[in-house]
Amino acid sequence: MNALCPVYTERTECQDCYKCIRECPVKAIKVESGYASVVAELCISCGRCVASCPNGAKKVRYDRGRVERLLASGAEVVVSLAPSWASDFPELRPGQMIAALRLLGFHAASETALGAQEVSAHLAQLLSEQSGRTVFSAACPVVVEFVRKYRPELTPNLSGLLSPALAHARLLRTSLGDHISVVFIGPCIAKKKEADQHPGLLSAALTFAELRNWLRDREIIPAQLTEMPGDRFVPETAREGGLYPIEGGMITGIKAQCQAVDAAFMSFSGLSNVLSAIDGIAELRTDHPVFLELLACGGGCVNGPKVARTGGTAAKRLKVIRSTPSAERPQPPSEPIESDYPPDPPPNGVAISEQQIRDVLRSVGKFTVEDELNCNGCGYDSCREFAKAFTMGRAERNMCVGYMRQLAQKKTHVLMQKMPSAIVIADENLRIVEYNPSFSRFFAGDDPDSSLEGTELSALVPFFNLFRMVLNSGDELPDREIRFRGRVFNCSIFTIEKDALVCGIFRDATKPTLEKEQIIQRARQVIQKNLLTVQQIAYLIGENAAESEITLNSIVESFLPKGGSGDEG
Repeated sequence: MNALCPVYTERTECQDCYKCIRECPVKAIKVESGYASVVAELCISCGRCVASCPNGAKKVRYDRGRVERLLASGAEVVVSLAPSWASDFPELRPGQMIAALRLLGFHAASETALGAQEVSAHLAQLLSEQSGRTVFSAACPVVVEFVRKYRPELTPNLSGLLSPALAHARLLRTSLGDHISVVFIGPCIAKKKEADQHPGLLSAALTFAELRNWLRDREIIPAQLTEMPGDRFVPETAREGGLYPIEGGMITGIKAQCQAVDAAFMSFSGLSNVLSAIDGIAELRTDHPVFLELLACGGGCVNGPKVARTGGTAAKRLKVIRSTPSAERPQPPSEPIESDYPPDPPPNGVAISEQQIRDVLRSVGKFTVEDELNCNGCGYDSCREFAKAFTMGRAERNMCVGYMRQLAQKKTHVLMQKMPSAIVIADENLRIVEYNPSFSRFFAGDDPDSSLEGTELSALVPFFNLFRMVLNSGDELPDREIRFRGRVFNCSIFTIEKDALVCGIFRDATKPTLEKEQIIQRARQVIQKNLLTVQQIAYLIGENAAESEITLNSIVESFLPKGGSGDEG
């Protein structure tokens, strides 16, 4: 895991489906050895890969341990609570949420919406001073990261103000003392990187999911807590800033601060809509300022990547609206809150020649424009985009579905052609789809060189009904012995695709049987010869023993006295 990137891949759980590449709007994914990892310098922390990963291999950095160590150190830690908490914890009153945070060890809790109100006041003043300028909101860190990294020519269009979370952190340090630490809690993954970039303002950022897990582990049920008199947001309750997590909420806040702003206000949510909205904006010419509220999550922060997935956008929006007090009067802006983002140059572009693209495409079997299917199976929108990623070392050749299919077909074809057994594949109508030379030699009769594709099995073999039986049942027919034209075949018939393709493999058992009988016959001949040899040996041994006995007896008799018996008494 890269500590500088809030999103990482659990390699053991990655199933090389490339869905993260398809969903990533900036293709900040590198596939290596079959694993899709996040490229930190390219990532904008939108969280779409986390939400889309079917196996949960894309993870979000867990920062709870950092916050627990901060609390254990004795520091006064104040929570900056995102206003979308009202839709994510609809069962809780503000006092119950604050009480739960207090039990976790936090010193106090405050509403990030206070920082949003600061941003609205400054934006109202900025727009009143502009003429003919298009201004992008800088409240969403995902949008800010995208513009700075991928559309740097539009960076001057960003408002140049801190985000509501950072503005709120500075407000808290000003009002409560610079000794405090501020921890943001909300639905956004990108806030973790924002905290990393501004450690002097935000000590850490947690998601609502991390908060829920923490409360569960501590066996704290906020809905059952009794509010204490001191369970109030500090330093005060927010007003229209609470509308920031819904689409159009920022614009409502700006108008509440200054009704007389003569500007065109537009709101776009959902990253694809945002990218479409800013396309061509540099050429826009107008006499009045234009303000674009840009939010990466569709519908706003209430649909952030780490919210509880309960309820629709309308219900969440209504909950936020009902929990937000109306503005009593316009608030003058406080001290300037210009952004102080650290230098972060855009990713270096790699110049890729047309020849390099063509070389990669040819290596995956795409020789003409017609071969470029642009199927998106690899995760990239086109074959050319895949070729560029491959050239930059972010993709692998086996990611191309068409290439892998062709490779598999070639391997299958070679294996079928080289196998001595006869192989045939037939469709649901028992017409031959594919076969090998052995099948043609055994079953094609007098014309083995003619093509058999499309021929009905019934025209070649009398046992075609076995294929029909397997095709209908889906069961395998293993080791069936079949006799055909003086040959004995051991066959196995099985389905490749249910109700669509069936395959038969036939091994000529006749020749191996004759060879076996010859081996047995020869073995018997050897045994017979061995037996004859043993018998001859035994005969010679026996004959030799008889002759020896006769000779020895004659010698004995020659030494006996004549007329004696050899027995003394």
